[in-house]
Amino acid sequence: MAPRHHLSAEAEKKRYEAHRNDVDDPRYQAFVRPLVNLVLEQCRPQQQGLDFGCGTGPVVSRLLAERDYRLAQYDPFFRDRPQLLERAYDYIVCCEVIEHFRDPAREFRLLRSLLERGGRLFCQTELYAPGSELAAWPYANDTTHVIFYQERTLEWIRDHFAFTALAVAGRLAVFTA
Repeated sequence: MAPRHHLSAEAEKKRYEAHRNDVDDPRYQAFVRPLVNLVLEQCRPQQQGLDFGCGTGPVVSRLLAERDYRLAQYDPFFRDRPQLLERAYDYIVCCEVIEHFRDPAREFRLLRSLLERGGRLFCQTELYAPGSELAAWPYANDTTHVIFYQERTLEWIRDHFAFTALAVAGRLAVFTA
């Protein structure tokens, strides 16, 4: 999205506050469960994780905490703790976050720099299917969604930011540092 169409920070925060991200909502938990399961498969409880862009309802952190995983929680609007961005992590989770990146190069550079060697960046987002009608795609109707990704975009990110691997399955993408 062209920057002139971006919401103000205040309007963006208000939009996020209107989301119904209740950590106790079984539907919301089911929505993020595939991402949580992927972390459970690929990481261990003693590893350090970061829930980047955790929002008002950090359901990924909550579901992983129930399995003894520890995640620091960072969100520029709701848990703005910049000191968390000064250390390295074994894995980072971005659940429905990367489509909000106003400066994706800066954000992916930051995320890559926060990962230990061999660390993983888990992303969940709806990928755009080339050739489909953008105006009819519900994901494009959220005014806070400012960038969309295709699988080839993720491959470019892998290569440009020196990730060693990328695995994509539906809404899930895992970059390896």
